[in-house]
Amino acid sequence: MERENFDIFVSGGGLSGLVAACAFGRLGLSVLCVDPQPPVTTQGDPKADRRSTAFLQPAKATLERAGVWPRFAPYAAPLQIMRLADAGGEAGEIRYLADFDAGELSDQPFGWNLPNWLLRRELLAQIAQTDNITLRMGVKTGRITARAAHALVSLSDGTQVETPLVVAADGRNSPIREMLDIGVKTWRYGQKAIVFTVSHPRPHNNISTEIHRSGGPFTLVPLPDVKGVPQSAVVWMETGPKAAALMALDDAGFTAKANLRACDILGPLTVNSPRNIWPIISQKADRLTGPHTALIAEAAHVVPPIGAQGLNMSLGDVQVLVDLLESGHSAGSPEMLAAYERARMPDITARVSGVDMLNRAALAQSPDLKALRLKGLQLLNETTPLRRAAMRAGLGA
Repeated sequence: MERENFDIFVSGGGLSGLVAACAFGRLGLSVLCVDPQPPVTTQGDPKADRRSTAFLQPAKATLERAGVWPRFAPYAAPLQIMRLADAGGEAGEIRYLADFDAGELSDQPFGWNLPNWLLRRELLAQIAQTDNITLRMGVKTGRITARAAHALVSLSDGTQVETPLVVAADGRNSPIREMLDIGVKTWRYGQKAIVFTVSHPRPHNNISTEIHRSGGPFTLVPLPDVKGVPQSAVVWMETGPKAAALMALDDAGFTAKANLRACDILGPLTVNSPRNIWPIISQKADRLTGPHTALIAEAAHVVPPIGAQGLNMSLGDVQVLVDLLESGHSAGSPEMLAAYERARMPDITARVSGVDMLNRAALAQSPDLKALRLKGLQLLNETTPLRRAAMRAGLGA
């Protein structure tokens, strides 16, 4: 069996794994990244990831240090205002709006939104131009054997990799986490998210809008205009049966339901992409490390798509690993991995718990719970210390 040596091995070629590879490569380290699935990098491909990602300010700093932000910037839509709308009354109309403007705390927006398929395209282009990063798609990670100074990783293409640090970015059902016998706690909500893009006659004015009614928020996130026509990405969270019924509708029926749920906030919506559906869970690994191994991204934590926390938490994982390497820690050493666990676990625990609480509030069905949610939004918006604390959280603090 052929043996190769790399400073870092990244298992998983999703967005988090690709960013991690770029960030480690920027340090001058030799990196191998593998993924069992071939990449999809065009919007029209039926397998394209139609979600979008809002990068908060700390994530942008990570992307800049990884050398990839210049590729993203031309396609990014700034998120200047986070708008929360309550439509929980009997008529289903918006009865309260709360706008949180990043300008109250910062000279930059809360974040920048980009479509996931485009992010993958640009990350792959960056890797193709980086000599010390090797990417192998269609290759699975097999057995990992920990030795004193390194790990041996067997791959499905018949090669064996010797590396001091394995970075597991292999998803919520992480095979590496299972190999390491790391437990995971999972919260299920009976929800699914439908994702698609729309055009609309009114400009979004760089406002990301979450409309709360029941079943979860209906969120419109700004995208750059196309030929002068405003565009937004939509994440529509609903209970499982309702989401399935919506997915079964024809295009005209689905568009009508989407417009009803959007409460005419941007004018008539035109659905201009296929729909994808995703299960909603929260999940947290019991620990983040094993011998010569660090779990990142969904191998370590999963949250519902509320407040743009998911991939931003993942880039927080990457940044801590980069900081530890830059500060002189030996890649994959027990000291480095212990420091990673100490740095990330408290933040992960707090954010998973916080998003879980917000999602349960968004699921409220009874009139009493909806009234309580409305009172909570009013209190948050009209109490300055609470408002500013929420905005700091929105900025990634």
